[in-house]
Amino acid sequence: MKTRQSGFTMIELIVVIVILGILAAAALPRFINMRGDAEQAAADGIAGAAAAAMNLNFSGCALTNNVVTANKCVAVDACTDVGALLQGGLAAAYAAAPDVAGADIGTTNGNTAVCKVSKTVGTATYTATFNGIAAGN
Repeated sequence: MKTRQSGFTMIELIVVIVILGILAAAALPRFINMRGDAEQAAADGIAGAAAAAMNLNFSGCALTNNVVTANKCVAVDACTDVGALLQGGLAAAYAAAPDVAGADIGTTNGNTAVCKVSKTVGTATYTATFNGIAAGN
């Protein structure tokens, strides 16, 4: 009685390797451009944290009748003040500014303005906006 060997032929293995190579070549460009998406997501996260910090500061200032008080109320009258509200400050690579030049928050408590955080990496700039609110003035 003859026993037949089982397994794949060389041609079958080569075909599988070629198919896997084609699939990898099609998927590779999708993963190469993930850095830009990650940088934009990071900017969006910083903007979300900045908006929350501005709102919490406004609430804390409302409780202290807008008297600057340690750990409760910080004076905010410009978008750039957001760094004083975030634990550890605004990351060094990011900059805060009014979204529209000359349209900053102002010194009237409760005033709002659209602020932006931005980060430049090489030739690309990643920007996200948040609402800033004046408090403690």
